[in-house]
Amino acid sequence: MLGENHSLINDFPDYQDLILKLTESDDGFAQDNKKYSSLDKEIRTLELNDAPIDDSAMHQLKHDRAELKDALYQRLLDASN
Repeated sequence: MLGENHSLINDFPDYQDLILKLTESDDGFAQDNKKYSSLDKEIRTLELNDAPIDDSAMHQLKHDRAELKDALYQRLLDASN
């Protein structure tokens, strides 16, 4: 769906408290979460403006977002154990 918000808290509501805790206590997590949020916002903006970039560039942005999201999710799983 175009323009969908994929913030970590939106996609992982069960981890909301942990996301907030790690954002405050772990500089690496906070930095990666900020990068992820910025990338997600960029993708949403492009989608809502009829993606004024070519398909391969949009695919790369979405790929980068997915890889970063996977890494952040793994860190959430590690921290929850």
